[in-house]
Amino acid sequence: MVNREDIEKFLDRLSSEGASYQEIETGLWTVNPGGEFDMNVVVHHSPPVVVLRVKVMDSPASDAVAARLNRRLLEFNATDLLHGSYGIDNGAIVLTEALELEHLDFTEFQAAYESITLALPAHLRELAAITEAK
Repeated sequence: MVNREDIEKFLDRLSSEGASYQEIETGLWTVNPGGEFDMNVVVHHSPPVVVLRVKVMDSPASDAVAARLNRRLLEFNATDLLHGSYGIDNGAIVLTEALELEHLDFTEFQAAYESITLALPAHLRELAAITEAK
């Protein structure tokens, strides 16, 4: 089973590709992929899984806007995301992916990380347009 030190090695490999990371507390890191979008992916080693998560935006106050946004998020879950999903937590839209530690390797970890860091920028313009429309 992959342990905390293994996850740190995975993060070291990501940092050699341009990402930077910081351990906030034992088993909890923030990873900044760099680039155009300033986002932090939170990585939490929580056996038997590791969770990757990023805050996308605050949930809209308007019920009509929230309904349009939630519908589009569900469509993205069904068509654009293989393992991860959009959700709502504490008034925020989040993108989350959980991976089992039992047989996790770097390739699978990297694929999950890239799924989040590539999907979100592709979706963000459309999501922002929905929330800005009245």
